[in-house]
Amino acid sequence: MLCSLVFKPLLRALLVGGLLWLSCLATSLAGPVEEVLALPEASLVLSDGRRLLIADRPNRPLVPASTMKLVVALAAIERWGLDHRFETRFYMGSDDRLWVHGGGDPYLVSEELDRVVAALKAAGVRAVNGIGLDAELFGMQVLIPGRSSSNNPYDAPVTALAVNFNTVNVLVAGGRIQSAEPQTPLTPTAQRLGRGLGDGRHRVNLVDGETALAHFGEVLKAKLQQGGIRVEGLPAPGVVPPSARLIHTHRNQLTLEQVIGNMLQYSTNFVANDLFLMLGEREGRARMADAQRTLEQWARQTFGWREFRIEDGAGLSRGNRLSGRQMLDVLERLRPYRALLPQQDNDPDVRAKTGTLRGVSTYAGFVRRGRDWLPFSLMINQPVAYGLRLQVASALARG
Repeated sequence: MLCSLVFKPLLRALLVGGLLWLSCLATSLAGPVEEVLALPEASLVLSDGRRLLIADRPNRPLVPASTMKLVVALAAIERWGLDHRFETRFYMGSDDRLWVHGGGDPYLVSEELDRVVAALKAAGVRAVNGIGLDAELFGMQVLIPGRSSSNNPYDAPVTALAVNFNTVNVLVAGGRIQSAEPQTPLTPTAQRLGRGLGDGRHRVNLVDGETALAHFGEVLKAKLQQGGIRVEGLPAPGVVPPSARLIHTHRNQLTLEQVIGNMLQYSTNFVANDLFLMLGEREGRARMADAQRTLEQWARQTFGWREFRIEDGAGLSRGNRLSGRQMLDVLERLRPYRALLPQQDNDPDVRAKTGTLRGVSTYAGFVRRGRDWLPFSLMINQPVAYGLRLQVASALARG
């Protein structure tokens, strides 16, 4: 029976294909959902997997912000599979120079370099005549649409060789600078960046490609020395010479499944755009323009999309455009991997990814009703309260 109380915004939103969703929404969805449906720059879409239950501007392209990471997550899973592990190759030159060829591993953290040192020692390496750093896969300066020049970790540069997501974690006290994590040695680069910071613990990004590569070399050199491998000279960028011989291929401990789960949980822009670039890799090169073309072509072939725009993988760019219906297309293919999406705080019936830019608030994922998980997309491209999207999702789960 049709509810006696039906709000006009709901009436407009719930008319799908000439049929009105026959549920009593007056008490369960009135409030946050009604507020969203009254917004001029918003879209709300909910599906039961067969039909749209709520269709408020389902085809309107809007800025998705960090929900763009769901698109990258799906493309990466379909490209490599959940068990994929990223690799970094180590070569020895004829002059005993150790060469590192960056393969775009987004999770090459300090602990992984400890494993590298142990493997090199096991391969018989006792001394190296310098360290060569080959990060040509991405190039030295990756221009990411929407990335700002702040020192915040979410604005970290993306390089094919990177340690700790191209950030440093320092503790500053009375002018003294220390590493804020025991597994990472304090490097000259970290000391320099720490001099401009006040007392306290700070995690800041490495500014640009050259700085990031220099820091990687400094950390690797310190790790090698700590492991008993003598290192002569300073690390320097370059290209692995053809005569160098491969002595170790490092495979990260984390699978793609773990990488994506962490990326969605912590909304790590560095990881998202690293994966984005890797998806565009062709013949040993991965450039932003190639990644944009590759992801858009994949979306057209996979979903038949027409009106949309993908400019980066993290959702930093305001030039990205997706509709609510398109986001549901992505979510339906992500359904088998639903557990990778973050659970909403204090609501186990919501697993979804948020997106936030100034004046942009988005949320996309699944809400549980009984035994069913229903995909939803909420895109708001105007200022609203931060918690509104969470209230909407919880209301959809109760509906």
